[in-house]
Amino acid sequence: MQTATVESEKSRKRSGNLRRRQLVDRIATVAIFGAVILAIVPLVLILADIVIKAAPVMSFGFLTNLPKASPFSPDQGISNAIIGSFVMVGFASLIAIPIGVGAGIFLSEWAEMRFAWVASFTNDVLAEFPSIVIGIFVFVIIVLATHSFSGYAGGFALAVIMIPIVARTTEESLKLVPNSYREASMALGVSRWRTITRIVLSTGRGGLVTGVLLAVARVMGETAPLLLTALGSTLAFRTLSQPTESLSLLIYFYGTSAYKTWQAQAWGAALVLVVIVLALNISVRALTRGKFITGGD
Repeated sequence: MQTATVESEKSRKRSGNLRRRQLVDRIATVAIFGAVILAIVPLVLILADIVIKAAPVMSFGFLTNLPKASPFSPDQGISNAIIGSFVMVGFASLIAIPIGVGAGIFLSEWAEMRFAWVASFTNDVLAEFPSIVIGIFVFVIIVLATHSFSGYAGGFALAVIMIPIVARTTEESLKLVPNSYREASMALGVSRWRTITRIVLSTGRGGLVTGVLLAVARVMGETAPLLLTALGSTLAFRTLSQPTESLSLLIYFYGTSAYKTWQAQAWGAALVLVVIVLALNISVRALTRGKFITGGD
């Protein structure tokens, strides 16, 4: 009889613990879903606001025409800002991608060296630098030296911002490659450099591409460094040696103006910029979910 009572008491305790765990699980699940909703709502509201305010100015002419000096001129567009953004980001990529990938390879493959720790720490510090500080730096070494604002200066400033991002993502993606791949390659007599270029980089190429796209998306919307380097222009793009317009600069200048027409165009440019960044992020998602990330077929 006493044994039956003890077993009954244990059963009640187990049942109570189970109900308590189920209740805690439900509360935690609701809290997690609530946090997700709270994170998504601001994004949806921002996107909806941009789309509603940009819709009146969106047209083919808006994307292909040049801006006018007067805010009251008809048929205004942002073509020079679109071209300028892509050209400066492209120029920055030519500088940042080789340097960033090379630095990431060093940080990953020679991590045992003391200098690698110093380089990694320096890279992390550079990644956290305010972009306006980088703009001031480039203003001093390029704009003041050449006595001219230019797309070259703007592209160089964006490259400085991109380098630590590319380096860090390259390092992390290469560290995911199993050491057995390296050991097997070098056991067959393959040099370390050929092992890195043929095996390690090939296996981790998806992570490298992802890092590059993330860096491009990061600098596409930069404004502060371009204010001090590229300056902006209402003229058609011809060369990087002259002041160059970008979408972020156009949004800043038009959005802070007192004219409703320019403010509407700023919203239109903001929508174009959001679509570009969104397309880059979707590309990243597609690459990270595919087989391309491991180099397999």
